[in-house]
Amino acid sequence: MDLTPRLNSNIAQRSADGVLSDAPPRYAAIKQSIHDAIRDGRLKPGDRVPSEAELVGQFDVSRMTANRALRELQSAGIIVRRAGSGSFIAEPKPIGHMIEIRNIAEEIRGRGHDYRARVIQNVEEKASADTAVLLEVPVGTRIFHSIIVHHEAEFPIQLEERFVLASAAPDYGTLDFTQLTPNEYLTRTAPLERVEHRVRAEMPDARTRGVLGLNEGEPILRMTRQTWSSGRLVSHAWLSHPGTRFELSAAFAVGD
Repeated sequence: MDLTPRLNSNIAQRSADGVLSDAPPRYAAIKQSIHDAIRDGRLKPGDRVPSEAELVGQFDVSRMTANRALRELQSAGIIVRRAGSGSFIAEPKPIGHMIEIRNIAEEIRGRGHDYRARVIQNVEEKASADTAVLLEVPVGTRIFHSIIVHHEAEFPIQLEERFVLASAAPDYGTLDFTQLTPNEYLTRTAPLERVEHRVRAEMPDARTRGVLGLNEGEPILRMTRQTWSSGRLVSHAWLSHPGTRFELSAAFAVGD
């Protein structure tokens, strides 16, 4: 089933409606169109995504712009790219349902170690073309953007970067996250009804490497976590851990 014309008309409609206002970058418009098609059910896991050449013609962009959109979708785990075959909507990862939502402060204290948090920022902002995609909201929506480093026995163990829907968690931007974690607050304020996880190993950028005190060439485990409450996506978080100092585990009982 060829979805290219429908994706193209979707972008045109969104521009006419003003949802993608303030002239977002063209690569962001391509990403938004694919996210919309997934949300609307027009693209499902395993479906083929338009190729770079098709996107160039459809959106009147350069090949570099089309390539950036596909690369960022791949990096986010939205699509998989297969040499010689093209790009496809990613299948759900089986690891997602095996990982529990845990409060990292309790987890660290449960191991008998001291916990400390360093808040780099916790600010209110308007969703940009890129961050609006993460929370599936219109550009300009009020959101909070926090960056926190969690320490175990004085060693940085997790860099948490989180985007939160302000209407679902109105006090988020005023809280002192050295005294409680975002997980604690959101669990109370926006009780979980759905969670999605993705985990991948990757090389960190310079900022992440510096914050986590990593050596050159040391990888990270990066978890992408999305949580829903009351039928809406309320939080999108990237949780980055030192690959040589952290592991993920799960335990579950198998029914008869």
